[in-house]
Amino acid sequence: MDILSHEKQIYEYIKTIDHLKKQNQNNPLFNNEIRKLEQKLDKLKEKVYSELTPWQRVMICRHPGRPHSLDYIKNMCSSFQELCGDRTFGDDHALIGGLAVIDGIKCVIIGQEKGRDTESRIYHNFGMLNPEGFRKALRLVQLAAKFNLPVISLLDTPGASPILEAEERGQGWAIANNLREMSRIPTPIIVIVVGEGCSGGALGTGIGDVIAMLEHSYYSVISPEGCASILWKDASKNSEAATRLKLNSENLLDMHIIDAIIKEPLGGAHHNPQVVYNNVKQFITEQYNVLKMIPKDILIEQRYLKFRNIGQYQESDEQ
Repeated sequence: MDILSHEKQIYEYIKTIDHLKKQNQNNPLFNNEIRKLEQKLDKLKEKVYSELTPWQRVMICRHPGRPHSLDYIKNMCSSFQELCGDRTFGDDHALIGGLAVIDGIKCVIIGQEKGRDTESRIYHNFGMLNPEGFRKALRLVQLAAKFNLPVISLLDTPGASPILEAEERGQGWAIANNLREMSRIPTPIIVIVVGEGCSGGALGTGIGDVIAMLEHSYYSVISPEGCASILWKDASKNSEAATRLKLNSENLLDMHIIDAIIKEPLGGAHHNPQVVYNNVKQFITEQYNVLKMIPKDILIEQRYLKFRNIGQYQESDEQ
């Protein structure tokens, strides 16, 4: 079991309680003591998880057991037909997409997939899209527009692929083109940050009418390690960088960069994935029922204004 540093005391309590239960089954002398320990455990969990730092929440977001895009697709979709390739270069396994049915809603779903073990992580390139991944995403979004289907986009990437070959194949242009084209797709687009939403890798498939984040996901122009390396030339200052980047869901909701926060189980999605699947599915259904009533020209205009209005600045009074 992968235990995060802030959870060590919690798991010590759990280990003690489990040991007592095994050693003293149905012994009334110990039942009362076990109940007291369980009550203390509940209070400890509430205290620990209510005092999480931004960096500790990034660690929750990166937990090996956290559900990935493929997990959401498997557990939310009653039907899914994967579509591959960008019709230009090849198929990028870092992006999974296709036709799906979610709670009776026919849609196109695209998701950035990191992989679960070493083999699958390499296969999916750790969720880092190459240009063909962005082109595949755009092809599927345009397909959705053609058949008047909503688009569900799941974001979970540490960033776009940084290799030389990606730049040679037009990485920057592919991301920029997606920003332009997705901003004028005449069908509802619902974006959900389910894990890491980092840099242009996330933004390249993240233009939508509604943007939501899972409670412990993060959404940022750069990773905390990358920020620390640039600002302080010291990647070990990742904790300070995470605080200053304001990358947690509450920060971004306050700044009107996202529209909603989807709750996770106490301690993170990996503690009870089914709860998260249900919450995400419910969010998609609720938002689609609202967005489908908006005329297409107004939908596109609202989407455009949404992103134009992101950002805050101050003008100096000095001449």
